[in-house]
Amino acid sequence: MGELPFFRVRTALHPDHLWIWEKATYVDEKQRTWLPITIETESSLQVLMHQEDVPLGEAVCPSVVAPYPLPLMWQLYPGRRYRGSDSSFWRIVYHIQFSGTEDMLLEQLPDSGCE
Repeated sequence: MGELPFFRVRTALHPDHLWIWEKATYVDEKQRTWLPITIETESSLQVLMHQEDVPLGEAVCPSVVAPYPLPLMWQLYPGRRYRGSDSSFWRIVYHIQFSGTEDMLLEQLPDSGCE
């Protein structure tokens, strides 16, 4: 009987900042690209940030970005959370690294948006 493969998943260091570069692409302070996948449920808004190297075009100016459901910039705050440029707070549910890529699931905290 064959042996099952051993997978090692580890936690990763959180980026200090994530800035929108172009629609659906964020860049961190190490110039790594992150692709957001928005998950909307009845009770919460979550975003899965998937770190994947993609070619970057020219950066967009935040003032010309069409209405966008996510913050244009995220800043790491104490207590495993991010604060968005729209003053929203997001809890880091998990942040893992596996086979050279990272996934970070963020969940918007209640009453944290500027709606």
